[in-house]
Amino acid sequence: MRTYSESSEKRVILPYKKETEVFLLPVEAEQRLGYLLCKRTLDIVISVAALILLLSPMIGIAILIKCTSPGTVFFCQERLGLYGKQIRIRKFRSMYMTAEENGAQWSVGCDPRVTPIGRILRRYHLDELPQFWNIFCGDLSLVGPRPERECFYREFETYIHGFSERLKVKPGLTGLAQIRGGCDLRPEEKILYDLEYIRTRSLRKDLEILLRTVPVVLRGTKARKIEKEFRG
Repeated sequence: MRTYSESSEKRVILPYKKETEVFLLPVEAEQRLGYLLCKRTLDIVISVAALILLLSPMIGIAILIKCTSPGTVFFCQERLGLYGKQIRIRKFRSMYMTAEENGAQWSVGCDPRVTPIGRILRRYHLDELPQFWNIFCGDLSLVGPRPERECFYREFETYIHGFSERLKVKPGLTGLAQIRGGCDLRPEEKILYDLEYIRTRSLRKDLEILLRTVPVVLRGTKARKIEKEFRG
């Protein structure tokens, strides 16, 4: 299956860079087996329920993609998971097949590489639905730092010293960075939220993030606007 990453290792195109250095405190949660067991149980229960309940909508999305844009329905890509392990994530294709013919690029708002159907999928995060399978398989969790490609990790580390610290926990479908700013955040901003989550994570924190993700998805509203409403 063809993917966007065929030529992605040749060149990495990033937005504005800002020299940043981050530090991470000891991750005590890693030693709390009860938390990890509850987190994995929650992942399995919700991912199975989502795959069953969303099967019909996902079939409809697949048909729309196939009918409106030449190429594959799904987009598969290698990314780095827990402790830097290579994982293969699945998403509905929201970009044209030629999206990265000039190299890997960090997606920004109003990205011209996104298809018309892809804009709708991205606005409501529907392109992420196939990743419930990754969650069921254990590659992803419901909550955690979003997984990135190895080429981006290498590039980010050149100016965000400590970016790879986020690999100490399993990546997630949603996270603190996604409800605080999402795609509006630059990498040097996202890492601060990711590390805040790692330092303070708990079952209560995970449930809070999941609840705050719901209005972002249902309303298709910018995460920063939702966060301002929550903060009153």
